[in-house]
Amino acid sequence: MLNKIFEYFPNLNGTQKQQLAMLDQLYRDWNAQINVISRQDIDNLYLHHVLHSLSIAKVVDFLSGAKVIDIGTGGGFPGIPLAIMFPQTNFVLNDSIAKKIKVAGAIAKSLGLNNVTVVNDRVENIDGQYDFVVSRAVARLDQMWQWASPKIKQESLHALPNGVFYLKGGDITAELPKNVFCKSWELKEIFAEPYFSEKALVLLSKNSAKLN
Repeated sequence: MLNKIFEYFPNLNGTQKQQLAMLDQLYRDWNAQINVISRQDIDNLYLHHVLHSLSIAKVVDFLSGAKVIDIGTGGGFPGIPLAIMFPQTNFVLNDSIAKKIKVAGAIAKSLGLNNVTVVNDRVENIDGQYDFVVSRAVARLDQMWQWASPKIKQESLHALPNGVFYLKGGDITAELPKNVFCKSWELKEIFAEPYFSEKALVLLSKNSAKLN
């Protein structure tokens, strides 16, 4: 499955390929100590976790110097794959569960990801403003927006407006926060693997100007 990632992202350099290749053994070693990926799912690391995370890189090109926070990162998804993909972008990986953020921090260090900072705290307690929030189905969309929206910078420098990139499956209609603009991508249109047939990437933003 690692080679499939290289096919979907043909412009990876040698360092990025090496870092991605290291993920399998790193997560197996850590998962034996602290369970951040289900035992049944560790063999699907590259499909279910790495490639899923990298779907965000198919719709946005994070700029050099941009700030991105991954809320509820768990063992480092989607933040670590994105930090590999965008080495000039600054990533904060946040989780309130200490043992999970310990794994994310250790793996980022083993990979030499100098663009990653880990924070073990409730997201409400984190200071700073970010171009984007990223996350994978850690809460309802409206709850995530409540946590994330105070952290989002007003000024938008990317092709898409600042906001929350959220990876989630199923019908999200009932979860959409009020007075927020939304754009979504069906992942089956990005990746051919059947695993992605019911999954989507959603962008929530206060600004509709760049969402068409």
